[in-house]
Amino acid sequence: MQVIVKTGASFGRVLKSVYFCVTQTKKQKTTMAYVIGDDCIACGTCIDECPSEAISEGDKYSINPDLCVDCGTCAGVCPSEAIHPGE
Repeated sequence: MQVIVKTGASFGRVLKSVYFCVTQTKKQKTTMAYVIGDDCIACGTCIDECPSEAISEGDKYSINPDLCVDCGTCAGVCPSEAIHPGE
């Protein structure tokens, strides 16, 4: 991230713009891009294909919404079609 320091009247506008961008980015990630449903057979195909390493193993596989880049690769390779866009 690049930070530009300014003085004068335009400084307040810069701060408001930065605040707006950060606020909007956080709001956009409040919903999950993709979710893994109960049809998951734990084959591991999605983990191997995820470019952002957002999927983790456990009792049930899960997708970390902070790491997911919403590319859909996991859903495309899932043999049981257990991965779908979140709401």
